[in-house]
This record gives sequence, structure tokens and C-alpha cells, in this order.
Amino acid sequence: MGNFVAKIRRKARYVDPTLCNSCGECSKVCPVTKPDEYQMGLSSRKAVYIPFPQAVPCTYILNMDDCLGNNPIACGKCSEVCEKQAINYDDQDEIITREVGSVIVAIGLDVYDPTEMDEYGYSRFDNVITSMEFERLICAGGPTAGHFVRPGDHQRPKRIGFVQCVGSRNPKIGRPYCSNICCMNTIKDTLLLADHYPDVENVVFYQDIRAFGKSFEDMFQRSKEAGTRYIRGLPGDIEEDPATGNLIVTVENTTSGKLERREVEMLVLSVGVVPPKDLAKISGMLTLSKTSDGFFMESHPKLKPVDAPTRGVYFAGFCESPKDIKDSVCQAGAASSRAGALLNAGEIQIEAITSRIDEQACAQCGQCAKVCPYGAIVWSKGEAAVVVEAACAGCGACGAMCQFGAITMRHFTDDQLIAQVRAILADSPEKKVFGFACNWCSYAGGDMAGISRIQYPSSNRVIRTMCSARVSEEMVLEAFRCGAPVVLVSGCHYADCHYINANRQTVKRVQRLWDQLEKAGVRPERLQLEWISAAEGQKFAKVMQQMEELRKTVTPAEIEHGRKALKPKPKKKVKKKESVAAAAG
Repeated sequence: MGNFVAKIRRKARYVDPTLCNSCGECSKVCPVTKPDEYQMGLSSRKAVYIPFPQAVPCTYILNMDDCLGNNPIACGKCSEVCEKQAINYDDQDEIITREVGSVIVAIGLDVYDPTEMDEYGYSRFDNVITSMEFERLICAGGPTAGHFVRPGDHQRPKRIGFVQCVGSRNPKIGRPYCSNICCMNTIKDTLLLADHYPDVENVVFYQDIRAFGKSFEDMFQRSKEAGTRYIRGLPGDIEEDPATGNLIVTVENTTSGKLERREVEMLVLSVGVVPPKDLAKISGMLTLSKTSDGFFMESHPKLKPVDAPTRGVYFAGFCESPKDIKDSVCQAGAASSRAGALLNAGEIQIEAITSRIDEQACAQCGQCAKVCPYGAIVWSKGEAAVVVEAACAGCGACGAMCQFGAITMRHFTDDQLIAQVRAILADSPEKKVFGFACNWCSYAGGDMAGISRIQYPSSNRVIRTMCSARVSEEMVLEAFRCGAPVVLVSGCHYADCHYINANRQTVKRVQRLWDQLEKAGVRPERLQLEWISAAEGQKFAKVMQQMEELRKTVTPAEIEHGRKALKPKPKKKVKKKESVAAAAG
């Protein structure tokens, strides 16, 4: 945190921006023609081109993948006509190294490709387009210079249909979330058409119009007043009239309960957004975690909405969740403020729950470094591990993994947690439901159940840990040795761990414990693993009720057998090399 080293790749332009005056002579003589990505493939570009009108610097670049090369037999025409000699075919990518104090992740989004949802005919019918293609067609700087036409015959359509939620709110294709911007984008498009082409008839097929935001509902009402027809129901079948190129849309109007067939001259698919394709790569570089919808997960959705779980890293824009421009601007300002506060601090304060390593006791195995979700433990072969306290978040996964007692997590030491286990189970353990709960979710879920006055058995006794990954095998076994009839380990939901992915170690540890219990003749179901979020007070109460029912099935004989069968094994001892011991001393 505060000590990042960034390697930045500056891609070769092959056209020197300090010499190029954007005269365009090179593009005129270029024989290569390729689809223009900025215009969604609705027009073409040359191999040497300006990427888009607002490009900074507004000079030409050369796409070497498309270029025929500088071999005189092949081409080289652009270089010949350039009076400024700005074209350099030998230009190379440049790697720039910078030391930075914080990182803001703002990698944007990708747009859903509706090709896989071919029931709408996107890949079969020319006059079925996406909302992104519609934006280019109606734009004054678009491929038709603002003359709105349909791709099939270049005639202006008089009846246009819009289909909502294409690639959004659809669990079948793995996109169960709402893309946030689609409804208002369609409403804006219908108002644009009403202003510029009053004779155009618009019809919108939708599930729900989600017009939340300042003046959004007003825009929705204005669209209705302008003559746009809204039909609640998504099309089930699209057919094309070969003679006219018009599209026949069959839809069930869920408001009237009738099956309708409507003829439109153009169909616009309001496509959703998806996480950017580079998200996985960035996630690995910065040790970030993702939510179930594939976007980056923030440190806390309410208290730290722009902070990443990795300290010193902040989010801005769509990479964190779908949002409109206003929300993206707000989040960008918040992220820059958080980064500025970090840089201006000079020194930082951390919570006193970080881990410490005893070099004398360290076996130099490196297992702690492997399980640390933040990469806060530095280890190399033949040397004791070292904790970088500024990067340590205090999850305790390393302490639970260490088998040699070399790691101490301040305020959540092994001795402190074991002492709590023994104290809780000192009297009448057979009447208690014993559990471990993570601080951020499961323990907070118990608080939510209490605040909400939800009734559940009073037999539960819960120990709070910062993360479920802090619960070691020895702690669970000690609970059974003390006579616990059942033990619960609970934490954040598997994909939403507050400590990136630390609870994956919890799963591995509990699975090993289940095997160990079964070998010792102890029912494995006496140890339960549950994921409970801070908002799930009802689930917390339900789990405690189930644990109470399970407790009643455990006999005194089973409890006594567990006490004897799970006796502690002697601790491992490490024989350190003299050189290592001398260095540690």
C-alpha cells in the first residue's frame, strides 16, 4: 500500500504525433479497407486513420495488423505522401516504469453480443440492430452523417420496435443482473426520434421499466406523451417479410393477456453490459475479487463503496457495477478523493489485528504466504516469512494454516480463542450449540436477527473471528474435546468474502475435518458449515434452529466418544539449520 511499481505499455502508433498535422493524405492513398470499430462496423476505415473524432491527440495512427507493410513491392504509399515524414514503420512498444502510491481501476465495460440469442434474428435479419448501432446511425457524426436509415435498404423506417433486457436479467445465459442504463437509453432514443422524426411510430417491448433517478420518471412520461407505445412482454418470435424486409414480431402482452403480432420496419435490441474482458487479468495483477455477477467486489458496499479489498486500490465506473454517467462521475470523484487522502497522509494507521511471525519458530515452509489473499507475506526458500503489516488486513488465514505456532494474530491469538472455547463449554456443554462466526457477515447476521427481534433458540454460543479462515482445525477439535455436541463454522458467502477469497481456505479446512471426524468414528454432520451475510438475520435464526434440532439428536455416548477419539496430538517440532538459527538470532 503506497508502494506500487507500475509497468505501463505505451503502444506503438507508427505515426509521430509531434510531426503529424492530420492532413489526411496518408489515409487517401491507403489501399486497405477495414470495418470501422468506432462506427460499429457500419462504415469502413483505412489502415492509417484517426480512431474517433474526439481522439487526443487528434492525429493519425497506423494499425500494423492491417497494414500491407513498407516493402516497396507491397505498399509504403502512406510514407511516400507524408510531407512531414511522420510515419515510422519501425516504431516499437515502450515499457514505462512508475512508482505510484495508489491505483484507480477504471477499465470500463463491454457490450453484450446478442448473436447467441438468435431468436431475435440479429445474425439473420439486416434490419435487426443493437442499441449501440442505433446510436451511430442517428448521430450526426455517424456513418450516414445523421441521415437516419435502416441497414437493409437505406430507407428511413416509419415503425421502429425496441426490445428491452437483451443480455440482462436472464439467468439462462449467466446474466441475471440488471444493466441499469438500458431502460433510460431506450426512453432517450424514443424522445430523439419524436423530436427529429415526428412521423415515426415507436413501440417498446419490456419486462419492467426501471426509471429510478432524478427526472427519469418524468422522461418516461414524456416518452409516452410523445406517442411511444409500451407493451409489457418480450417477443417470442421474429419473422421477416422477404418482399419488404419488414419484421413481424409476436409477443404476449402480459397486461391484456393477449397474443399480439406487430409489424415494424426496424427492430432495436437494447443490449446490456458485461464485465470487460480484461477484468480477470486485472484481478490477478491487483489481487481483487469478483461478485457473483462478474464485476469487481468493493471492500464494503456501504462504508467503503469505492475501496477495493486490496488496500490502496480504488474503483471508478462500470468495472465495479453497472451504473449511468452521473453515478460513474460521482464514483470517480470519490475514488480520486480516497487516493488523494492516502497520498497526503504521509503515514497510515492500521488496525491492531495484523499477524506477526516468530522467526525462531518459523519452519520456512511458505504455506502462510500461499494462503494470504493480499500477498502480505514475503517468503523465499530457506528464509523465515515476513509480514508486510501495511498490506495485512488481519483475516488470520495464515495463523490457522501454520502448524508450528509461529504466527500470532494480535487480539485473535490461538491461546485467546482456545480459552474462549474452553470457557464457553466448561459448564453443561451438551446443552449448547457452539459456533464460530466471521466479524463482517455471519456475526453481523446474528446482530441483524437480534435487532429485528427474530426468535431463535437461546442455546447458541458464538465466538467472533475476523474471518472464518481464522478458525483452525485445532479450535474445532478442541470444541469437540470439551464436549460440544455440534459445532458451526459460518462466514461470508463463498463468492463475497470480505477478505477477497480467504473463505476458500475455510472450505478446504472443514473438508479435512469432516474426513478426520469420520475416521475417528464421529458423525461428520456434527460439524456444519454455513454462509450467512450481514443482511440475512432470518437465515441466521433458521440455521440456529436447525443446529438446535441437530444437537438434540446427539447422545451423551457420542459426546463422550468424541472427547476420547479426538485427543490432541503432540505438536510438531522444527529442527532448524544452524545458519538459519544464527541469522534469526
